[in-house]
Amino acid sequence: MTKENISLIFQNLKKYCEKEQFKGYDPFDGLNSKVFRFLPILRRIGLFQLLWIQFFKRSPINFRRIAGIDKEYNPKGLGLFLSGYCNLYKIDPSDENLAKINFLVAEIKNCQSVGYSGACWGYNFDWQSKAFFQPKGTPSVVVSSFIGCALLDSYEITNDPEILTFVRTTCNFILNDLNRTYDSDNDFSFSYSPEDKTQVFNASLLGVRLLSRIYFYTKESLLIEESRKAVSYVCKHQQSNGAWAYSPLPFHSWIDNFHTGYNLECIYTYQLISGDTSFSECIDKGLHYYLTTFFEESGMPRYYNNSLYPIDMHTTAQLIVTLSKMNLLENHIELVDKVLNWSISNMRDKKQGYFYYYKEKYFTIKIPYMRWIQAWMFLGFTHYQLNITHTNN
Repeated sequence: MTKENISLIFQNLKKYCEKEQFKGYDPFDGLNSKVFRFLPILRRIGLFQLLWIQFFKRSPINFRRIAGIDKEYNPKGLGLFLSGYCNLYKIDPSDENLAKINFLVAEIKNCQSVGYSGACWGYNFDWQSKAFFQPKGTPSVVVSSFIGCALLDSYEITNDPEILTFVRTTCNFILNDLNRTYDSDNDFSFSYSPEDKTQVFNASLLGVRLLSRIYFYTKESLLIEESRKAVSYVCKHQQSNGAWAYSPLPFHSWIDNFHTGYNLECIYTYQLISGDTSFSECIDKGLHYYLTTFFEESGMPRYYNNSLYPIDMHTTAQLIVTLSKMNLLENHIELVDKVLNWSISNMRDKKQGYFYYYKEKYFTIKIPYMRWIQAWMFLGFTHYQLNITHTNN
C-alpha cells in the first residue's frame, strides 16, 4: 500500500472522529448503564460489576443504546487526540489544526478531577478490575500522564506559559497523592491511583515519563531523582528474556504487546532527558523481545506473548508510537508498514473509515470504540506521517 493510500485512509479516520466530535463508547463503560443503576443490590457486588463490564467488553453486539449508555468524552481519549493534532500541526501549521489544539486543551481542563494536590484526570466511568474498584473520575497516573504529556505537546506548539505551570501541578499529584511500594534498595513503584496500592509496571513508568518531561523544562532535581528510583524498580522486575509481566500480582502475570511498548517508551524518555544510560541494556533487551515476539510474519499483531489471538488495534498504533518516540521508526519501517497494511486490510470499516476493536479466531468485535481504538490509531497515523514527512524532507 502506497504512502498516498495510507494518507487517504488516515483522512477518512480523521473525518469519522471529527464527525463524532471525539465522543464515543469505551470497552469498559458498562457501569455507565442507566439500566444498571436500577440494580442497587448488585451494584454493590464487585464480582457482578466485573462481569457486567466484561459482558459489554466482550460482546460482538453493541447493547449500549439498549442499556442506556451514552457516547461521551473520555479524558484519556482527548489527550491522545490532542497529541495527534500537535503532530499534525508540525506537518501543517494551519489555523484549523491550531483550533483543534485549543479546543481539546479547553475540554481537557474542563474534565479534570478535583480535590487533589495538582491537576489530574480519571476515566468517565466506574471501573471494576480484579484488583480494585475505581469510581468515575478517580484520577489515575495513567490517564493523568497521557493528558499531561499531551498538554506539554501543546505547550511546545503554543508556547503558552500557563500550560506549563498547569501541567507542573500534575507532578504534585504523582509525587504526593499516589501510594508507593518500596524495595530493599529504596526504589519504588507508584500506585495506579490514590485509592489503591497495586504495582502496575507500565502505570508507574507513565508517571516517570511525565516527571521526566517536566524536568526537561524546570530542571528540578527531585523530579529526575524520583524518576530514576521508579525506573530502577521496574527494570529489576524485567525477565531475563527482556519481557515484563503486567505486574507482580499472581492474577496480573500476563505479558502483552502494548504495555511492553509503554515500558520501553517511558524508560527511553527518562534516559533521553536525564542522560542516565544505566538502563540501556534493559531497553535493548526489552525492544528485541517486543519486536520479535508480538508481530507475525504476515504483519498480524499479537496481544499476548503466548497466543495468536486476540488481535487488538491498540497494538498496531502502539508499535508506531513506541518506535517514533524512540527515534527508531525509520529503522523498522518495513515491519511498521507490514503491520499497518495488515491492520488496514483486516480491521477497518471501509465505508466509515474507523477501525475495529478486537478479533478472536472465530469472530470480530467491530464496535468503533473511540478512546481505545480510534484515538490510538489517529495518534499512530500522525506519528507515521510526521516521520515520513521528515524523512522526505
